[in-house]
Amino acid sequence: MRKLCLMAALCSPFAHAEVVQVEANSMMRLPANVAVLTLEKLDVADYGTLLIPAGVSQVNIDQLHLGHESRIVIVPAERGIELRVTNAELGEGSQISTRGAAGTYEKPARPARDLSLRIEALQADQLSIDARGGTGAPGFVGLDGGNGAEPGCTWGSAGAGANGDDGGNGHQGAAGAHVRVELPRDFPDDQIKVLVDGGAGGKPGAAGRAGAGGKSKGCIVYRTDGGKSGRPGQTGQPGDAGPAGAVTVQRL
Repeated sequence: MRKLCLMAALCSPFAHAEVVQVEANSMMRLPANVAVLTLEKLDVADYGTLLIPAGVSQVNIDQLHLGHESRIVIVPAERGIELRVTNAELGEGSQISTRGAAGTYEKPARPARDLSLRIEALQADQLSIDARGGTGAPGFVGLDGGNGAEPGCTWGSAGAGANGDDGGNGHQGAAGAHVRVELPRDFPDDQIKVLVDGGAGGKPGAAGRAGAGGKSKGCIVYRTDGGKSGRPGQTGQPGDAGPAGAVTVQRL
């Protein structure tokens, strides 16, 4: 019943809920139609993951606890997101990720989502944010060359195999995010880790294989020669890395 009440509370464009708790080794996704969400407490247990959809633009949290190796994962979107936290306790290996999505044969890579993070009081060995761009889409695989025709005993000769097509070039990686972090003045610089590298370039497409020439054939009067095999295509070129984002750290 408590979970049903929580989900109902989160379904309005401007939602308020008392506590959101993600159990260990599990994942919870916030409703996609929430724009601004205010929480009294967010607790993500060890190895748990909270997924924030693209439709969420702001999350206000009074008490944040991230357990060992837990994650807040923010889905890529064109519009940036704001996280406002009053008190945060971050366990070892925990992370906030706004990383972009890797490209596929059907879709290009997506950039990391811009993030503005404000934490007024912080207890952590490290604040880790992954805001790297998505890996570029791979290049298309070259088509294989067709095999040469077989010869007859009364006519023709064996056909040559066709050349394989070249593989396509990998596509460029997507951009890293622009991350603005506001932290307490006494939190050490060397305990802040923010990755905003552009996504790696896509892998090159494999070359098409050469077509085999038609095989030689022995006949009663003579023997026909086999056809020449075609040439394999060339492997494509790897894609370029995406542009890096930027990090701004401001002290409260």
